[in-house]
Amino acid sequence: MSRIIDCHGHYTTTPPGVGEWREAQKAAVEADPAFVGEKGSIVVSDDEIRESIETNQLRLQRERGADLTIFSPRASWMAHHIGNEHTSRFWSEHQNELIRRVCDLYPDNFAPVCQLPQSPGTSIDTSVAELERCVTEMGFIGCNVNPDPSGGHWNGPPLWEDYWRPLWEKMCELDVPAMIHVSAACNDNFFTTGSHYLGADTTAFMQALSSGFMAEYPNLRWIIPHGGGAVPYHWGRFKGMAEDKGWDFDGLMDHIWFDTCVYHQPGIDLLVDVVPTENILFASEMVGAVRGVDPETGNYYDDTKIYVDNCALDDAAKQQVFEDNTRRVFPRLELS
Repeated sequence: MSRIIDCHGHYTTTPPGVGEWREAQKAAVEADPAFVGEKGSIVVSDDEIRESIETNQLRLQRERGADLTIFSPRASWMAHHIGNEHTSRFWSEHQNELIRRVCDLYPDNFAPVCQLPQSPGTSIDTSVAELERCVTEMGFIGCNVNPDPSGGHWNGPPLWEDYWRPLWEKMCELDVPAMIHVSAACNDNFFTTGSHYLGADTTAFMQALSSGFMAEYPNLRWIIPHGGGAVPYHWGRFKGMAEDKGWDFDGLMDHIWFDTCVYHQPGIDLLVDVVPTENILFASEMVGAVRGVDPETGNYYDDTKIYVDNCALDDAAKQQVFEDNTRRVFPRLELS
């Protein structure tokens, strides 16, 4: 029997002790931007984790008919623009260790993906080291990569530059994919979960398409979340530009997948009509940016399984979206 795998879930319901530790860290670096401090410990019991998961993600997973969620730290909390390299390293290590605890408590329901300590202006080597620690020591199956650690100012190197090369190489070596996912915006021009997230999805795709750099890494795999931002809606624009400029659009699709975090039926219908089925992964992002009920349908906006169930794909294609594609993109899922 097939399983339904949700490739995009975040621990947005952490116990209070997690946020308290982070607020204390943020206050320290606000008072002194060079503050180092120490990693210390976040005091959270297994019972607190169980309560936070069983009343939220696990309950919804069971109610909505999914089987497994690929689970990572809360994206808006990565906030790489806060503090310095020590701030991000300690915070990322704590967050990843917390994800490991969740997955150890519920190994049949959750599989771990890590965040990386991508402080602006610092070497990517720290992120490479955390990725290796998470994969080789803790059994993680992928990572989240923030293409804009500045928090909405986009003043770092684009994804094709040599700065990123050690990370892409390590991902290929470890055979893990990345979800390309920004964090909170500190630029008031952008609303984090609306314009910043969706604009970043589109930007990452365009950087990959226009540079062609992914062809250098045959095993490099990205998931672009939130349905790919504007990409499916403007498929003809991107494909047409590629043909005009000699970019390898079809070759890029060997490296990139889009998830189904699109919160209405017409959006999913467009996604599955435009994007090749083999490039779509089921996801809901619950509990995430949209938590309410659609008054037109009576269903939760983020109950995306309903949209996939009701779309025009046949059963074989739905099997690809719900499970098979995700297993190809996350080969370490079999080991977690």
